[in-house]
Amino acid sequence: MRGLITAAFGRHYEILTDEGRLQGYPRGKKSVFACGDEVDLAPRGDDQGAIEYLHPRRSLLWRSDAFREKLIAANIDQVVIVVATEPGFSDLLVSRCLCAAEAQDVAALIVLNKADLGERLPAARASLELFTALGYRVVELAAIDGADALRAHLHGRRSIFVGQSGMGKSTLTNALIPEARAATREISTALDAGKHTTTFARLYALGDHGWLVDSPGLQAFGLAHLAPEELAECFVEFRPHLGNCRFRDCQHDAEPGCALQAALSAGAIHPRRFEHYRAIREEILAARRLNPGW
Repeated sequence: MRGLITAAFGRHYEILTDEGRLQGYPRGKKSVFACGDEVDLAPRGDDQGAIEYLHPRRSLLWRSDAFREKLIAANIDQVVIVVATEPGFSDLLVSRCLCAAEAQDVAALIVLNKADLGERLPAARASLELFTALGYRVVELAAIDGADALRAHLHGRRSIFVGQSGMGKSTLTNALIPEARAATREISTALDAGKHTTTFARLYALGDHGWLVDSPGLQAFGLAHLAPEELAECFVEFRPHLGNCRFRDCQHDAEPGCALQAALSAGAIHPRRFEHYRAIREEILAARRLNPGW
């Protein structure tokens, strides 16, 4: 029986099949499946089944540090990065999410939620200029009564909402799919951070016109699984300059004849984005020192 994993709870999975929803579990001790995976399973009675086979993935969104990896969602074709006018969001985390999307060759869209909070809107827009200047699309809305502005961007796609806690991902999901009943909580304004409301990724059908994954809030998005040269390719503004350095093994630090440093000096690369690249690259190198297995 073929099925689609619509939620992952550790070693247990909710799987949608032609016969209805089953609770699936892997054979053996290893659990290597993600929300969005397409699998074959053998029914075992009582609405349960054993996963027998994983169909090849078209994409996989995941995060990692030196010793751990977390599969987020498989077979997606669009990453929707949700930020908000409040609480404050990290532009570095946005760059991380964009790199994860670029590494899998999937589309990326940024949603600026709570755009009805007019006093905070200009500052949020200014923070996002870093990305709009690169051609990334930004949709401004207020999730509670303006989520329909997003529907056209989700039509016919399998998308995932990612972002920090408190940005309104679950509120958006509820607005687009009322039956989802995703949990929401008030924002902790004292800490300027959202409280975690979603503890696992879940895939929802958007009528007959696509799928949407709501995922847990992120406070970190490690990319230790990317090689440093792969990371550079994930920064779209770097691509025209890669391969043009004087030295083949250029680290893009202070080497003479570095094409990226020249582009930075000429204004073709934004200094903040270069800071993001350096920060992520140092994390990757540190992870590989701690765990040479990467």
